[in-house]
Amino acid sequence: MVKYFLPLCVAAWPAFALAAAFNLPASEPATPLTLQTALALAADANADLSAARHELSATDGAVQQAGLLPNPTLEVERVDRKRADDVRETTFLISQPLELGGKRSARVQAAERGRDSAAAALTARQAEIRANVIDAWFAVLAAQEQLRLAQESSELAQRAAQATGRRVVAGKVSPVEETRAKVAAASVTLELLRARSELAVARKKLSAMWGNPSPRFEKADGDIDQLPALPDQAMLHHRLAQAPAMALARSELASRQSLAQVELSRRVPDVTLNLGSKRSEELGRSQLIVGFSVPLPLFDRNQGNVLETARRVDKARDELSSTALRLDSDLAQAREDFDLAREQALALRTDIVPGAQSAYAAATTGFENGKFGFLDVLDAQRTLLDARSQYLNALAQAHRAHAAITRILGAEQ
Repeated sequence: MVKYFLPLCVAAWPAFALAAAFNLPASEPATPLTLQTALALAADANADLSAARHELSATDGAVQQAGLLPNPTLEVERVDRKRADDVRETTFLISQPLELGGKRSARVQAAERGRDSAAAALTARQAEIRANVIDAWFAVLAAQEQLRLAQESSELAQRAAQATGRRVVAGKVSPVEETRAKVAAASVTLELLRARSELAVARKKLSAMWGNPSPRFEKADGDIDQLPALPDQAMLHHRLAQAPAMALARSELASRQSLAQVELSRRVPDVTLNLGSKRSEELGRSQLIVGFSVPLPLFDRNQGNVLETARRVDKARDELSSTALRLDSDLAQAREDFDLAREQALALRTDIVPGAQSAYAAATTGFENGKFGFLDVLDAQRTLLDARSQYLNALAQAHRAHAAITRILGAEQ
C-alpha cells in the first residue's frame, strides 16, 4: 500500500507548496456563514487589503533609504608623460559629499510622513472592505428571504389554482377563473426563478471579498429583522473627525508639507570634501591633497521644485477641507436613509404586512365558501406579496445605509 500512497503524496506536494508560497486564501467553511466569519475571511484574504499591507511594508524601506549618508567617491589618476617609471605621477583622491541645510533630516521626516500616509490608506481600505462585506452579507441574507418569500408565494398560488379547479369541477365558477389562477401561478414561478438567480449572484459577490470565485457556504446565518442601533448625532460628528478618510487627508497634507521642506533644504548647496595623495616618481615624494568644492547657486536655486511643492501643499489643504465637507454630507445622507428605511420597515412589520395577511386569509376563506370571486383572492394575494417584498426591501435599505455609515466612520474602536 505504501508504494501506491507515496507517489500520490509526492504528486500532491507541489500544490501544497504552491499554496504556502503564494499564501492562497482558504475557502470558507461549507456551513452557515455568520457575519463575523465573513469579516474575518475578508480581513485575512482580501487582495486589496494585502496590497495595502505590502505598500505599508514598502515604506519601511523608503524610511531606511532616506536616512543613509551619501557614498564617497574614489578617484585614481595616473600621468605618464614620457612612458618611463621615473617620471610617473599617481593621484589618489577620496571625495565625500557633506549635506547641508538639514537635507537628511528633511528626507527622513518626509519618508516617515509617507509611511503614515500608507498606514492611513490601509485603515481606510480596511473600513471600506469591512463595509463592503457587511453590505454583501446582508444582500445574501435579503436574497435568501426573497427566495423564501417567492417559494411561499408559489405555494399560495398553487393552492389557489387547485381550489379554483375544484370549484370549476363543481360548476360554481367559470373555467376562465381557473385560467387566471394558472396564469398567476406561472407568474409567481418566474419570480421564484429570478429570486434564485439573485441569490446566486449575491453569494458570489460575497465570497469574492476573500478571493473565492465559487462560494461554499450553505447560507448566511443571521436575522435580517434585527436592525442595528446608531449613536446620537453628537457622537456621530465626534467620530467623523476621526474617520479614516479624514485621517488619510490629514496624513497626505503632512506628507506634502514634509516634501516641501525637502525641496527648501535643497536650496542650500552641498559641500564636497576632497582628501588624497599625489605621488611623483620624478621628485621621489608624495604630496597631500586637501580641498573642497561647492556649486554656486547662480541660476538653479531649486525655485521651481519649491514652488511646485508649495502649491501641492495648498492643494492637499483644500482637499482636506473638501473631504470634511463631503463626509459630513455623506454621513447626513446615510443617516437620513437609515432612519427612513427603519421607519418604513417598522410600519410594514407592525401594520401593513399583518393587515395584508389577514385580508388574504379572509379572501381565501370567502372564495372557498363562494362569498368572493377569484379576482378578490388575486388582489389580496398581490397586496400581501407586495407588502412582504416592500418590507424586505426596507430592511435591506436600512442595512445598506448602515454599511455606508460604517464605510464613512470606520469600525468603532
